[in-house]
Amino acid sequence: MYIVHSTFDVPSHKADEVIAIYRNRARLVDEAPGFIRFLLLQNDRRPGELTVHMEWSSKADYLAWVTSEQFKRIHELERKYPDQELANIIPAVEKFKVVAQ
Repeated sequence: MYIVHSTFDVPSHKADEVIAIYRNRARLVDEAPGFIRFLLLQNDRRPGELTVHMEWSSKADYLAWVTSEQFKRIHELERKYPDQELANIIPAVEKFKVVAQ
């Protein structure tokens, strides 16, 4: 299994707006081969810190997703988001290979 975390900070007063966006996400990734699960995590102590947690069957499946047309389409929409403060946020991405369960 392969896990990817994309962590980003939004102004605390905009956290609920961003959470609503993810609750209503397009769900295109859900159809990608090897996709297992998506979670949006909110830091308990810093509500403006959000992490997208994604689980994949393999690194190859994840890499196929990030080079797909669906991935490009989703991220192009993010860049066009009307709130430029949110549109310009760049997440810190961490990738993990699961080595024990």
